[in-house]
Amino acid sequence: MRLAIIGQGYVGLTIAVGAAEAGHTVIGFDVNASLVSELNSGKSHIEGISNTQLTNFISAGTYKATTDAALLDGCDVIVIAVPTPLTQAREPDLSFVHTAAELIQNNVKSPALIINESTSYPGTLRNEIAARITGITHLYASSPERVDPGNTEWGTKNTPRLIGALTPEAVAKAKEFYSTFCDTVIEVSSPEVAEAAKIFENTFRQVNIALVNEFAQIADALGISGREVLDAAATKPYGFMEFNPGPGVGGHCIPVDPTYLAYVANKVGVPATFIKRANEVNLAMPTYVVKRVIEGAGGSVRGKAVVVVGVAYKANVADTRETPAASIIDLLREAGASVTWHDPLVGNWRGEESSDLVACDMAVVVTKHDVVNVSDIQRSAYIFDCTGSITGADGI
Repeated sequence: MRLAIIGQGYVGLTIAVGAAEAGHTVIGFDVNASLVSELNSGKSHIEGISNTQLTNFISAGTYKATTDAALLDGCDVIVIAVPTPLTQAREPDLSFVHTAAELIQNNVKSPALIINESTSYPGTLRNEIAARITGITHLYASSPERVDPGNTEWGTKNTPRLIGALTPEAVAKAKEFYSTFCDTVIEVSSPEVAEAAKIFENTFRQVNIALVNEFAQIADALGISGREVLDAAATKPYGFMEFNPGPGVGGHCIPVDPTYLAYVANKVGVPATFIKRANEVNLAMPTYVVKRVIEGAGGSVRGKAVVVVGVAYKANVADTRETPAASIIDLLREAGASVTWHDPLVGNWRGEESSDLVACDMAVVVTKHDVVNVSDIQRSAYIFDCTGSITGADGI
């Protein structure tokens, strides 16, 4: 098949590689000209996709990145894999999805199977994509992405793939396509079910993380170890699923997807108060962390040298999207601390460079990559650990 993927970020490039490995000819469209240039020179920006792998696909003619939307025409399948962020008011922002639909409307003159992989609320495929594309009878399916950056156990091939479509023909075509590079393809009754499943998966995680984060605060106030309590609870062989507390949530999915679900819930008259409370708890965790750090410093961090260890949102990846480290650094600086940060995987972020991990007055461990030595962290006089990985340190 000739395939076009709109968006060459974490999701789009991952799907492009999976499809190219299956023998499809892939056009990777993106509006970012510098990213397209890097991709066509064989430079990957995604963990788990090597430069050699990308170069081999380019040499074989099975992958090409482009900013030319005219190349979308004539493709058998067009996948939408664009960001679905939040606005400044923390409401769903579908502007990238709408732009993708406009690109298809303006450039694609022959029928194609159009698949939306971008995560959004139920009704997005039907009302925000298909309804905006007129004049050509396309097929439409929804197959929300399940990409987990840095996960070496579960990838595109072995993670079950959900498919919901507007017509039986679209379901059949989508199953035929995904079956070429996914082991398990699961059909659901509608695109709305597929869309809802994705945002509920991450809402489930958001709510449970918020629960353990709130419990960690309760346990600290009671003078007991929240992590020890959670470890003890996890010895029960049934009826309990272990989640761990932390400085908040990051990445594209967990901080964002529950808000999409709450938004659509409000539109149909359900207030979704439980989901909103979970968002509030996790968004407040950086403030709680800084409060605890200030307490550990004797009531003030003014003038103290503080190093924040790890600014990526999760261990062993370079992804800083929605990282709680940003708020923690900002709050510490507002409190008068002299803050540097160390993250060898990120290197450059927010116009700053990763500093050497030297002895400081205080170290705040937000994310612990495997390549970071605990002994280097322990050179600082006081350690606050958000990860539970530093023995003897104060922490959540």
